[in-house]
Amino acid sequence: MAKVTIADIAREAQVSVTTVSRFINGNYGKMSQATRTRVQETIDRLDYRPSASARRMRQQSTHVVGVIVADISNVFSSLLFSGIYAELQPAGYDVMLMNANNSATQERDEINRLLSQEVDGLIIQPNARRFAAYEPIVSSKTPLVMVDRECADQPDGMASVVADNEDSCHRMGIALADMGYDNIVVLSRTRSEISAQAPRVAGFTKAAEERHVLVVPIEADSHDDAWLQQRIRTTLDHLNGRTVLVSLMGPLLFDILAALKTLGIRFPDDVGLVSFDDWRWSQYVQDGIYLLEQDPQALGREAARNLLEQIGARGEDRTGDPYAKSHRIILPVTEVEASSVTKS
Repeated sequence: MAKVTIADIAREAQVSVTTVSRFINGNYGKMSQATRTRVQETIDRLDYRPSASARRMRQQSTHVVGVIVADISNVFSSLLFSGIYAELQPAGYDVMLMNANNSATQERDEINRLLSQEVDGLIIQPNARRFAAYEPIVSSKTPLVMVDRECADQPDGMASVVADNEDSCHRMGIALADMGYDNIVVLSRTRSEISAQAPRVAGFTKAAEERHVLVVPIEADSHDDAWLQQRIRTTLDHLNGRTVLVSLMGPLLFDILAALKTLGIRFPDDVGLVSFDDWRWSQYVQDGIYLLEQDPQALGREAARNLLEQIGARGEDRTGDPYAKSHRIILPVTEVEASSVTKS
């Protein structure tokens, strides 16, 4: 007869593998008494006995860290992971990279998979709007760092490493108004429940209110190139005065440049152009594009360093409090000036 596994227990008890793993390790958290009873009865009925090596493993570091990025096809994610790996690999950790594909549901499945493998910690570029999606991690006292984004209701004691999104855009908005731009058209593309683009919009909106200029948001979402071209054309046709377009993410800038070329709109003559960027490729477009540059590798390195602190605080026996070493870190956004915007 095949040996009973925790997957068998989970299937019979109609709970997740993560729930069974937490039960076996005594990490009950918010687990209901009914669930605990059902899992225990299933363990007894199937005569499940964890191996000695498995018991030892639960008391030791696995030296494996899980990393979940929102979109592995985005260059930002590759650079972010590069920074994380540069810190964790020399420290003796294997790194498991998972792709949430901009889905909170897929992200949850990856979290459960990594927790079932008893990883030493998790670094997540979150996709869920509410922090409740990450409570299983906290219940198991697994070291955790959120990177690039934060949930709206994220507890103060949870670690995060983000760029200076809102303040940098507020400063940029003030600068654009002072250059004589009357309209700031802010273009975004949000594919998950939360995004670093939201605080960027807030920063420009705050600046516009202070300088009495107009902010026009355009959410490109999954619309095609023809839709974007039409939306830009219609928006510009209805605006008076000087206008600047602001791309809130690097990949969207490709589509904006294509739309402007098709429409015959020139920058900086017809409109100004500013973009967030991660790798400075746009310096090769004409005389360059004015950038708000964040450093994904630096975000990754800082996230990994804090995770290592938390792992150390928890200890080899996993009994310490990792969150005692949690920090919220905000990294600067650098302005790279170019002639794609001009003073009036």
